[in-house]
Amino acid sequence: MPELPDLVFWALVALATVTSLVTAWALGANSNSPPFAPAIGANAISTMRAAFLIGILAALGALTQGGAISETVGAGLTNGVQITSLAATAGLLTATGFMAFGVYTGYPVPAAFATTGAMVGVGLSLGGTPAIDTYRRILTFWALVPPVSGGLAYVTATVLRRDDIPETVGVPLLAAVVGGILANVQLTIIPSPPDTTRSSVAEFVARLAEVPTIAGVDPLIGLVTLVAAAVSFQFIRRRTQASVDDGVRTFLVVLGSVVAFSSGGSQVGLATGPLENLYGVELGLPGIVLLTLGAVGILSGAWMGAPRLLQATSREYAQLGIRRSIAALVPGFVIAQLAIALGIPISFNNIIISGVIGGGLAGGSAGVSRRKIGVTVAFWIVTLVTSILLGFGLYRAFDAVLGG
Repeated sequence: MPELPDLVFWALVALATVTSLVTAWALGANSNSPPFAPAIGANAISTMRAAFLIGILAALGALTQGGAISETVGAGLTNGVQITSLAATAGLLTATGFMAFGVYTGYPVPAAFATTGAMVGVGLSLGGTPAIDTYRRILTFWALVPPVSGGLAYVTATVLRRDDIPETVGVPLLAAVVGGILANVQLTIIPSPPDTTRSSVAEFVARLAEVPTIAGVDPLIGLVTLVAAAVSFQFIRRRTQASVDDGVRTFLVVLGSVVAFSSGGSQVGLATGPLENLYGVELGLPGIVLLTLGAVGILSGAWMGAPRLLQATSREYAQLGIRRSIAALVPGFVIAQLAIALGIPISFNNIIISGVIGGGLAGGSAGVSRRKIGVTVAFWIVTLVTSILLGFGLYRAFDAVLGG
């Protein structure tokens, strides 16, 4: 049990929980508008229906995929210490303050950078030692996100713009890629081996029939992946052959759905991670309780805040055009799922911004401002460094006042 008096401890539990909910609410309201914005701009779905789906899908993603990143944020950023209720409160308040600053000023403040930096700061302030290997892994991933997301978007937009590749082929090919990846997405609701908590559809099918591996690869996993890709290709191809516009709209809705799901899974850990030790160790609650808390926050944020942002972002994506919009979202789905699999905290909007830039470069440099890119990268770096310092200082201030 904590050293703090019971009344102070439970007050901190309540404060940390409310702050986590507010953080999840802000993420749901502000980070989940891109997935369906292109579909709204193309008149494939209404704003209110999109907001409803975003909330449901992001919450489901949080519940079934959010555990890995939450564990990294809560326990993997410093060695030798556990994040106390007081430290969790300090970290969440620091991160939420940065997010509020970004919303109020319009500056590109990435939530993952703010939360990760704040939790590193409070962990070091507790007396922990830096988790150098984790930092190296996270920073490498973050550094690769802009070129990889931009590169994937550039290639996607280039393929979609080619006159010799009709949309009845190009769009279904992208659907096949998405379908193949979905077959390998790790979910907690799929039965898994005793030593793991997540599994994919492909892995589950492969376990049903024991087949010898070939060069260390289970051929059934590859077969399920190919079947999923083929089904996805055929479904969208039939739609585009009947009507190109209807087929593209269908793909936009499907793509928006899987991206919204991935957004929830990749973002919820930023709100719940700081409470991992508090809920799991000090309160002895199962992990699903904490993820449910984050999912509720994301769901309410999406339903309350997304409609307004969707109307604004849909106009922006309409100006981009359907091809560039698709090109920006495909990398978002791929990279978000990779981050979830690796347990690396990311800011979903960072991926989308990089994708928009890459898609813009495929059509020349129209709409791509080098100054805006420079300002964005500068704010990413400033956010990370400053959040470490403020998290460190805020916990020290709390500790001096409350004594623990």
